[in-house]
Amino acid sequence: MTFIDSTKKTDEIKTAQSPNGSNETKSPPVPPQDDLSQWGYDLYPERRGSGPGKTDEPGITDYLKGKGRENLDKIKCERNVYKCVKESPLVKLMMGALKASGCAIDIRRHISCEECDPRVSGGYDPILNQVVVCQNVAKGEGIIQGVLTHEMIHMFDFCKNDLDFKNIDHLACTEIRAANLAHCSFMSAWSSGDASPFKIKQAHEDCVKSKALSSVLTARNVSKLEAIDAIERVFPKCYVDLEPVGRRLRRNSTDMYKAYEEGFYYGYT
Repeated sequence: MTFIDSTKKTDEIKTAQSPNGSNETKSPPVPPQDDLSQWGYDLYPERRGSGPGKTDEPGITDYLKGKGRENLDKIKCERNVYKCVKESPLVKLMMGALKASGCAIDIRRHISCEECDPRVSGGYDPILNQVVVCQNVAKGEGIIQGVLTHEMIHMFDFCKNDLDFKNIDHLACTEIRAANLAHCSFMSAWSSGDASPFKIKQAHEDCVKSKALSSVLTARNVSKLEAIDAIERVFPKCYVDLEPVGRRLRRNSTDMYKAYEEGFYYGYT
């Protein structure tokens, strides 16, 4: 999922390279309140200047609802992020591909664990060039691996393909690619109701479309028909684009390890 600052144009917010090779961006103003839901910021309280640490102290009712443990959640989230960065072949592949494309990741700068709306588990903020991991939703290492991979695909597309996230066709394309490479397999399609033994060939495509549709509708204030039309327009081209993973990953297989090994041939690992 992606969200952007509606007060900035895409060509004004590209990440700049400093002399030492690190990525640098300036922190832009938070979007006007009227624009928050349109661009997805309403799902990420800390991105709009509110959230933990920026509001009144929680009361007893808040504690009963699980509030007041944000610092502990953040520590656990950051530990899992660090473990994925060091051990996950898929995350290491994505980080290598980003570095090879001129957009190297510093995990202290480009990955942030934050409290989010329960409807989302992560996000990519192209204004700050930052992946958001929702510490109150994505609590397991496996889920965080999926979030990092998904959002790094958005980061890769923004870095290499000059995406304009205000363009719904561009947004649909990167969501298709993220679903295709980071989420959908026949087993996941089966569990979500997008597959049956009688339509195996179509199962994966249906899963990708369903996941992409959900992401577009969550991130943007558009109708379901507008989102479907955008997905259908770009699907033939974006579905076959497997860069930089190079293959669709099957559940409970060694595909992610094969993808990581194959990354060597492209200068990613």
